[in-house]
Amino acid sequence: MSSQLSLSKSNVSLSLSLSPTTNSNGAICDVLKSENNGIRLIKLLLTCASHVSSGDLHQADVCLRQISQFNSASNDSMHRLATWFASALAVRLVKRWPGVYKALNCSSLMKFDLDRARSIFTKALPYLGFAYAVINRTLVQAMLGERVVHVVDLGSSDQQLWVPFMRILATSPDGPPHLRVTCVSSNKTALDKLGACLKKEAEQLDMPFQFNPVTVHLRDLNFNSIVKVRSGEALAFISVLNLHVLLAEDDRIDAQFGLNKDSKNINHCKHADEFLAKLCSLSPKLVMLVEQESNHNLQKLVDRFVEGLRYYSAMFDSINVAFKGDLCEERLLVEEMIGKEIENIVACDGLEREERHEKFANWMVRLGRVKFRPVRLWGDTMDDAIRFVESYGEDGYKISSQRGSLMIGWHDRPIYSVSGWTCFN
Repeated sequence: MSSQLSLSKSNVSLSLSLSPTTNSNGAICDVLKSENNGIRLIKLLLTCASHVSSGDLHQADVCLRQISQFNSASNDSMHRLATWFASALAVRLVKRWPGVYKALNCSSLMKFDLDRARSIFTKALPYLGFAYAVINRTLVQAMLGERVVHVVDLGSSDQQLWVPFMRILATSPDGPPHLRVTCVSSNKTALDKLGACLKKEAEQLDMPFQFNPVTVHLRDLNFNSIVKVRSGEALAFISVLNLHVLLAEDDRIDAQFGLNKDSKNINHCKHADEFLAKLCSLSPKLVMLVEQESNHNLQKLVDRFVEGLRYYSAMFDSINVAFKGDLCEERLLVEEMIGKEIENIVACDGLEREERHEKFANWMVRLGRVKFRPVRLWGDTMDDAIRFVESYGEDGYKISSQRGSLMIGWHDRPIYSVSGWTCFN
């Protein structure tokens, strides 16, 4: 059973697609019961979000108690998603008392293996693999004939992106170029692991190679100290789900007075604009950008809560299908990774809220402001991407092309956008 969630402020509906083979009265009753429970659950979540936003702790607590009565241990993707959204609302409430929040947070502190979760996510679902395939093909085509290639990774640090790229680059007609890779990440362990992997791969490919790890948060990156463009080298940047953290601003004053960003009017964000302008000033041959195709950078809690429910209901549905409904350790780890995104979107504000996803249309405006221009994603990239996604054997994934970007989604809901950019000064 596949669920598609449609939400608006004034209307909540849950549409369920029934298999043609579902002809038992008992099975139909079960589906209708699940549908009714789903609608009730969504309404409770939205009501709870409204109470949390207005500061009505008592009514929010009543809603959370009612939500907790649903069976969150089942493999129903809607119920499992609701558990994470309810938890995020509870965290937002508890954070009103910093001492209580810190005490609870310390007592329940467990090390979360983000690298393993992301690796499982990439292998089990085609979203990031699709993005990597588009990046590799476009980047290799852009660097044909170059003898020195410098690629700066702005935070993904994923060997599942880099190893295929190096192997394709090594097959260049004139032999492998000299490759410089600069990786930016606040996770030193991940950088060390990636560096060792890529150096070993370069040795096997007999490729001249240099790895430059930069242990810093993207928001604190100093271009002058790490990106030194040498004469004769072709420069490229890759950002996979990274740049949206630059949109974080201290918006507590706006939130206090009820101000709201108009998503149709893409506001200037000084830090992000300066970062993109600096990127452009380096005249990169290519910038590849991958971002979540959703707008979670809304000021009002209820607005981004609704948008989050729309987006992550599709994500959780695809996770359920990918793991065939099995509540295995790998699935739970992937759900926790996504759940941490949800918590940041719902429970955090100001600089603490980093998951400020914006749609491709917004990024197109931001990049255009600093004189970036879109790069055509090479003609056969779409065919390669479709074949890659089809190899996962599921019918729910959908690839589309929109205004120069490629998007991968679940049914009619786009999940990630991939685009290429260049800037000539």
